[in-house]
Amino acid sequence: MSSSVVKLLITKEEGLEVFEDMYLGRAFEDMCAQMYYRGKMFGFVHLYNGQEAVSTGFIKFLKKEDCVVSTYRDHVHALSKGVPARAVMSELFGKTTGCCRGQGGSMHMFSKEHNLIGGFAFIGEGVPVATGAAFSAKYRREVLKEADADDVTLAFFGDGTCNNGQFFECLNMAALWKLPIVFVVENNLWAIGMSHLRATSDPEIWKKGPAFGMPGVHVDGMDVLKVREVAKEAISRARRGEGPTLVECETYRFRGHSLADPDELRDPAEKARYAARDPITALKKYLLENKLASEQELKAIEKKVDELVEDAVEFADASPHPARSQLLENVFADPKGFGIGPDGRYRCEDPKFTEGTAQV
Repeated sequence: MSSSVVKLLITKEEGLEVFEDMYLGRAFEDMCAQMYYRGKMFGFVHLYNGQEAVSTGFIKFLKKEDCVVSTYRDHVHALSKGVPARAVMSELFGKTTGCCRGQGGSMHMFSKEHNLIGGFAFIGEGVPVATGAAFSAKYRREVLKEADADDVTLAFFGDGTCNNGQFFECLNMAALWKLPIVFVVENNLWAIGMSHLRATSDPEIWKKGPAFGMPGVHVDGMDVLKVREVAKEAISRARRGEGPTLVECETYRFRGHSLADPDELRDPAEKARYAARDPITALKKYLLENKLASEQELKAIEKKVDELVEDAVEFADASPHPARSQLLENVFADPKGFGIGPDGRYRCEDPKFTEGTAQV
C-alpha cells in the first residue's frame, strides 16, 4: 500500500508547528555534536539529523496520554513528545536537572510526565515494552472498564530490528489481540555499517505486516506531509480499536551511526543524493510556495529555536552533577543495607547476600 498518490494538505498553523518541531530537532542535534566534541557529553551519542519528518510526522498527532517508545537515537523523539529541551540537554550532560536526573544519558531518555517510555540501547529492546504498554491500554479499557483509556502507543525502531525475533513475536501478539499500537520502522538503510539490502531477504519491510493480519504501509520518510497522512490514519485506526499498523518510513541519517563513527562505509554519492532531499528544506519550500508562511515567519521561528537550544546548553552546563549517594538509586528493588557509606565507600550489610557471595 502506498501513500504517494494521496494529495496532502496542511493548514498554516499546522505547517508552522511542524516546521518548528523539525527545526528544533535539527538545531538540537547539531548543538549536541558541538557539545560532544567539546567534552560535555560522554559515551555514545547517536544523532537524528535527516529523520526529523518521521518523529514530527507521527508524534505531533498524539495526545498527552499516548505513549512513545524510542531507541538509542531518542533525543528528538523526546523533544517531539514535549520533554523540555533543558531536561534533554541536561540529561546528555549527566546533570541532576536531566529528565532522568543524569542517570539515563543519551540512550535512555525517559519521562513519566510525558509518557516517553524510554530510549533503549539495544536494537529491538523497546518493541516488547511498547507492546506491553499497548496491552495495558486495552486491558484498562476492556477489563477495568476505564472509558477514557483510549491511548495509543508508538513503537519506533530501525531496519536492523526487523530481522530480530522479538519484532515478529510482537507483531503476532499485537495482531492477535488487536492492540492499539503503531510499529514505526525508521528505515535509514543502514544498521551501523550493514546495508539493509545485504541484511534481509526481502528489503520491503512493510510487507511483513499483512503476513500477521495487519496493514503494512510504505511511506517516503523524507516528506513530512506524506508521513503525516499515514500517521493520522494509523493512529486513528489504533484508537478506534481496529488494531496495529506496521509503517515503514524510508529515511536517511545525515551523520554517522554515532558521533564516534567516521562514516566511511557509505557511498558519498548516496549521502549527497539524500542530503538533496533534506526534509526540513523540502517543508520550507512547500510552505513558501503555497503561501502558508513567509520568509520572515520562518526566520523568526529559527531564531526562537536557536535561542531555546542555547538556553538549554547554558542551563545544563550550570546544573549540578548528581551526588555520589545517587549512584545506586534504582539499582536494587529493596535498597536497605546497600549504598554508599559516610566514608564514601560502597557498603553491603545484608549477611545473606555476603554469605551467598562467599559460598559462590
